[in-house]
Amino acid sequence: MHAANGTWRLKARYAFPVSRPPIENALVTIAGDRLVAVAAATPYGDASDTVDLGDVALVPGLVNAHTHLEFSHFRQPLGQPGQVFPDWIREVVAWRRSGAAPPTERPALTGLRELAAAGTTTVGEIATASWSPVDFVDAPSDATVFFELIGLDRARIEPNLAAACEHLVRAKPASDRPCWRAGISPHAPYTVHPQLFARLVTLSAAESIPLAFHLAESREELELLRSASGPFVSLLQDLGAWHPGAIAPGTRPLDYLHELTRAHRALVIHGNYLSDEEATLLAQHADRLSLVYCPRTHAYFGHERYPLEQRLDAGVAMALGTDSRASNPDLSLWEEMRYVAESYPTIPLKTVLELGTLGGAKALGLSADRGALEAGTRADLAVIELTQLNNSDPHEILFANGTKAIATIAAGRITADESNLLTKVSKPS
Repeated sequence: MHAANGTWRLKARYAFPVSRPPIENALVTIAGDRLVAVAAATPYGDASDTVDLGDVALVPGLVNAHTHLEFSHFRQPLGQPGQVFPDWIREVVAWRRSGAAPPTERPALTGLRELAAAGTTTVGEIATASWSPVDFVDAPSDATVFFELIGLDRARIEPNLAAACEHLVRAKPASDRPCWRAGISPHAPYTVHPQLFARLVTLSAAESIPLAFHLAESREELELLRSASGPFVSLLQDLGAWHPGAIAPGTRPLDYLHELTRAHRALVIHGNYLSDEEATLLAQHADRLSLVYCPRTHAYFGHERYPLEQRLDAGVAMALGTDSRASNPDLSLWEEMRYVAESYPTIPLKTVLELGTLGGAKALGLSADRGALEAGTRADLAVIELTQLNNSDPHEILFANGTKAIATIAAGRITADESNLLTKVSKPS
């Protein structure tokens, strides 16, 4: 139970601070919404406010750097695996225009609850005009809400800028405890006029807010930039959204990356087909530019193998995201991490853990307060059920077959507890 002063302790087979080596037979002390200590348990017995969780691992709350929660009520992804990306976009547009979602449904809140159940405590969400801040009030996952802005038409520049500024105003907290932070998201090169993109980058710098931008997601996008031709042009023409001359032929993702170096902080989403030159530029600005890889969404579309090893070796700041249930069977970042561990055996498991924790926190500009288990940081933890203990490598134990998040603590509050593991811990008031 909680001590009278609000301090409580969790004992576990392992703790993984991320910022330093794993701790066996670990004791994590929480006071209020802060971590007080993360260390090895002493042999002198447990205090009365210690809860022994048994054969589990405590890791930092997972950071899902990229979601679209509006699709969280989907039971299966849209389209078909391996579908050409512009054709999948047609499916998205058709679904939105059909009004198929029940008006009483709150998919964002559904998604936030799913995130928490799978160990996520911090999320980077792309929100459209219909999003509701109500879903993020006292949500189980802390959110940076990137307001999506679309407009290849020059006439849409000023209205989009006004909408972005309105989003920033809405985010100003009414109290000392904001329930979400503002970010902006010019959607992608094929939907945003270059002048609008440049002005939104300027807004990011002026207001010190993060910016998220889908870039180099498909070969078809590169064709559009290179020659103003291909499936994306046909798609945009059919939607009445193609504006010849808006994008100069010969444009490269590199041109957008150069602009992004002016932003306060930027998340480059996907980057599936960036060149080595473009990756080098990202690495040169790794303090403010991060590349967000969405592993199972990448696999769903049948893209070429993601060059994750090369990006890490080059020094690119990397994070992970689930994207949405429109291209992914669930919103479990832990499953994304396990997918990476299985698909990239040469990448150290320590690095895989960092991608889903500290890497995401750095991408969102929150690494001073989360992403690692250290005294003074926010008390965000995921409890991972361990399935195999007969291994001398703690990271091998952590990522063994069948491991999963079974409980989550965010800012010192129990936000999910699938197995009632924390029933002995009274929730903070």
